Amino acid sequence: MQTVIIGIVIVAIIVTVVFIYNSLVATRNKVKEAYATMDVFLKKRFDLVPSLVATVKAYSEHEAKTLEDIVEKRTKAVSFNDTVSSETQLSDALINIKVVAEKYPDLKASDNYMDLSDRLVRLEDDIASARRYYNGAVREFNNLCQTFPQNIIAGMGGFKPMPMFRTSADEREMPVM
Repeated sequence: MQTVIIGIVIVAIIVTVVFIYNSLVATRNKVKEAYATMDVFLKKRFDLVPSLVATVKAYSEHEAKTLEDIVEKRTKAVSFNDTVSSETQLSDALINIKVVAEKYPDLKASDNYMDLSDRLVRLEDDIASARRYYNGAVREFNNLCQTFPQNIIAGMGGFKPMPMFRTSADEREMPVM
């Protein structure tokens, strides 16, 4: 009788460990999926930026410094492994291009600029949604990694909390027009 009880307890522990481990794997995969989704939108933005810069540049040659800064940050967004940091810098730079556009009423009236600007706004909304989804998935994963008894299985399985996608201090401030 005692062996049956010990067997049942051991099976229950094994089932619990397997369930927790599988939950950690599934949630980590959800985080990876969320990151990949966000990455798709960031790539679209990366591809859209040169068109927007070229359109604005045609109207504002003497604003070259702002435009060169945006192109430089776009390049860094691809060359860095730290997507979160470089994409935040690119977001900051895109705010500057909107400020430049405010100085040129003809530019704001240009169909090409309006189309690119609208596409960028929609894309930024998609990126914001993807960031929220990513952060939600990361929160769920981090909760699993840090709560008892999952933290024990997470530690043994090499699962570590992942970073949230955060906004820089510059992005939180309202741009001056």
